Amino acid sequence: MNTDDRRSGGRRRLEPHRRDLADDQLSSSKVAKKVKSPLWAKLVVVLGALLMVASGGVAATVNVMLGKVDDAVDQESMLGDSVATPTEKGPVLQGPLNLLLIGVDERTVSDDPEGTRADTIIVFHINAAHDKAYFLSVPRDTLADIPAFPKTKFGGRKEKINAAFQHGSDNGGGRTGGFELLANTVSKVTGITFNAGAIVNFAGFQSVVEALGGVNMCIDQKVTSIHRDVKGNELPSGVPAMTYQPGCRHLEPWQALDYVRQRHTSGGDYDRQRHQQQFLKAVAKEAMSQGMTDVGKLNRVMSAAGKTLTFDPGAAHLTDWIFLLKGIGTDGIQMVRTNGGEYASVKCPDKSSCQYLTAKSLKMFAAAKSDTLEDFLAENPTWLAKA
Repeated sequence: MNTDDRRSGGRRRLEPHRRDLADDQLSSSKVAKKVKSPLWAKLVVVLGALLMVASGGVAATVNVMLGKVDDAVDQESMLGDSVATPTEKGPVLQGPLNLLLIGVDERTVSDDPEGTRADTIIVFHINAAHDKAYFLSVPRDTLADIPAFPKTKFGGRKEKINAAFQHGSDNGGGRTGGFELLANTVSKVTGITFNAGAIVNFAGFQSVVEALGGVNMCIDQKVTSIHRDVKGNELPSGVPAMTYQPGCRHLEPWQALDYVRQRHTSGGDYDRQRHQQQFLKAVAKEAMSQGMTDVGKLNRVMSAAGKTLTFDPGAAHLTDWIFLLKGIGTDGIQMVRTNGGEYASVKCPDKSSCQYLTAKSLKMFAAAKSDTLEDFLAENPTWLAKA
């Protein structure tokens, strides 16, 4: 399959010769012993579950399961001008890789597919050895020059970076246009081009967590909900709010999603970014710890995940990403605190409060681009967030 075929915008299908390769790779006990938890946002649930099944968890063929993943995940070309250009020689997925993950609120999208601002923006960097990966958050209030977007007649202006999704989705652009303009904006701000990208609905993610039966998380600070009471109902006036105390515990699906939505804490949006990163990692670990030996349960997880994920695999194929991500285990993920976890305040053009990426944060993204992020973090160890 050539690059044009892969970026045609239609649903990709796994070629027969690649399926044979998948069978050979996953039937080897040596390979099976090396399979670790692939950790990357929404893909970890679908792809991680697939890998556990393929490595001998249940009596299902790799071909069938790969087909189910291909059917479950909506795939579209969304990266626009921010897409990385692959080298002409060698594998498509070689060297350092960067993926853009955008989180939106599914309830807002369901009410109005156009006009939604991005809730979470994460650059997921994989090193050239493909054995370490890093979550790099872009604060949604970052002041940025959003470029013009003729597709939706947006002329371009300076405002909060998460507004790029709204301007790209206006006038018929939809979620695909929203992702493209935001990707172009993040690329302009950070200097990074992307090998793949995804839109994830965090609220819709509850159905995935429900399929898993909840998730285990270690809460790192006291958080009081502004959305839910202790029974999970919408918070009315005068009713005690749900409070999450520090400590490790099992969270019900609604609790997990409620917890990671909260930003009214001492650290504000930086706390929420950290909690969302921890949540993504916890979900992946939950999927792996259960072994996914129940085919029916696996199908429910994949179906739920597919409904909340839109993925652009770039010049590669979805299954290329499956086999690459399987080598990154729980210990291979690092969560990095943009701006060192501190709010860098600046006035927006409309006089509201924005923040900016400090010179050191720009250096961090430059290090991701040049694959020297490990050196940057060695010089700035406090920028590593606690797992």
